[in-house]
Amino acid sequence: MLGSYSDPFGGTPVLLVALPIDRVEPTPYQRDPSDAHVKRLMTVIEKVGRFLDPVVLIRHDDRYWTPNGNHRLQAMRKLGAKTIIGLLVPDPDVAFKILALNTEKAHNVKEKSLETIRMARALAGAKAGVEVDYAFEFEQAPYLTLGAAYEERRSLSGGAYHPVLRRIDEFLEAPMAKALKERERRAGKVLKLDDAVSKVVSALKAKGLTSPYLKPFVVARVNPIRFSKSTEFDFDEVMDKMIASATKFNVDRVKQEDVAKVGGAPPED
Repeated sequence: MLGSYSDPFGGTPVLLVALPIDRVEPTPYQRDPSDAHVKRLMTVIEKVGRFLDPVVLIRHDDRYWTPNGNHRLQAMRKLGAKTIIGLLVPDPDVAFKILALNTEKAHNVKEKSLETIRMARALAGAKAGVEVDYAFEFEQAPYLTLGAAYEERRSLSGGAYHPVLRRIDEFLEAPMAKALKERERRAGKVLKLDDAVSKVVSALKAKGLTSPYLKPFVVARVNPIRFSKSTEFDFDEVMDKMIASATKFNVDRVKQEDVAKVGGAPPED
């Protein structure tokens, strides 16, 4: 321990510590590190000649977890550091809250969804509360459904389905273990829709249509609530309609100029 202080906002105690780097691990439910980001951090640390951004730490059994410093941890390991400086907080629940505030590297939909479903599984294992209790930590209900889908299909273009899921997917008033089963069921419908949409995309490509927006174009075309101003929808009803529409999608009616009207950047996976 190098020192201690009371947090200036909440008044909670915080310890400034120097720990053997081999006793520190990332929390198991956060996203996988980006090799490119680790390399960038290594370059910065080497150029500055100092490690000036302590990681946040919580105690876990005889080791320590960092909920938001995985890239810094990996960079220091690759640089050969034997020790890492961190802020040790006594409340283990902060590990879940801090993931929602993580700004070290912007998440894409896939990273955020996988991180969220891993967090949910950890909470279910601890039998901690109901899903809606963790709305802050999870941020959005669709991340849970997409996370379960990504576990089954890492190649899923989740960004194409995220907009509609934000309108039809809500947090559940169910214990975490039961809620996870429901998330897996909902993920199955997302994957079934993705199968149908992917077949349409393949047919459009075979017809000679080329665009990075083909999948979001098809998803938009089969979305029954696209122009609805309502704020409440039944998840299964909307998904079943989308699956049915995608299954009978007529590619002969689609022209290149129709796809060209889809503006903006392709959705993040």
